[in-house]
Amino acid sequence: MSSEYLENSAPPARPAADRLLLVLKTRGPQTTADLGAVLGITGEAARQQLAKLAADGLVEARSKARGVGRPVQIWSLTGAGHARFPDTHAELTVQLIHTIWTVLGEVALERLIAAREAETRAHYTAALAGAGNLQERLARLATIRSREGYMAEWRGEGEDYLLIENHCPICAAAATCQGLCRAELALFREVLGAEATVTRTDHILAGARRCVYRITRTASRPHVREGAKPAARGSARRRPIPPR
Repeated sequence: MSSEYLENSAPPARPAADRLLLVLKTRGPQTTADLGAVLGITGEAARQQLAKLAADGLVEARSKARGVGRPVQIWSLTGAGHARFPDTHAELTVQLIHTIWTVLGEVALERLIAAREAETRAHYTAALAGAGNLQERLARLATIRSREGYMAEWRGEGEDYLLIENHCPICAAAATCQGLCRAELALFREVLGAEATVTRTDHILAGARRCVYRITRTASRPHVREGAKPAARGSARRRPIPPR
C-alpha cells in the first residue's frame, strides 16, 4: 500500500490544509512546489495554506541549498502537526499502564503484553493464511496495519523490502511501556516467516519521523547484517521501562 493510496483514499471534500498535513505525514519534508503538484493546486495556493498552518504551529520551513540559485524552503510537520494524527485513547492507556505497574507489578504488566501479543498473532496469522509468498504476506500485513491506524505502506528496495509505518496510533502507550514495541517487532518476524529477517531501522520513539522495518530474504542473503542481532525465539524478555 503506497502513500499515494493513503492520500487518495481521503474523502474528496477534505480541506486542502488537512491534505497538506497528510502528505507531509506520509511523504516527509516537501517543497512548496512539490506539495502543490501532489495536491493538484498551484504553488501559490499551497504557499497560502502553508502560511496558515505555520501560523497555527502545525508546520515549519527550513532553507536548503540546491545547486546554483536561491535556497528552497522545505516544509515539515512540527510536534503539534504530528499530534493532529490520533494516538488512540492515549491518556487513558497511559494511566492504565501506570496503574497496572504500581498496583499489580511488573509480572502483571508482562502478562498483559504477552496476552495482547498472542491475540494479535492469532489475528495476523489468520489474515496471512494462504499467502503464497513473502511479498503477498508483506502486502497483507501492511493492509492490516493501515486499518489499525499505522498509515503503513511497503515497497521493494533492491533485493529487500521495506515496511514503513508513517504513524503510531499507540505512541504514548509505547513510550510509557516499550515492551509494546519489542512485542511488535517479534510479531512481525514470526508472521512473515523463516524466509525473512526483519530489522527495525527507523523508530519513532528514537526520534525518527516514522518506523521502518527492513525485510531481507534469508534464502538469498543468509549472512547476518553487521550490527544486526535478530532475537532468538524463546529468549528471555527484557524488563519493561517503568512509567514515569
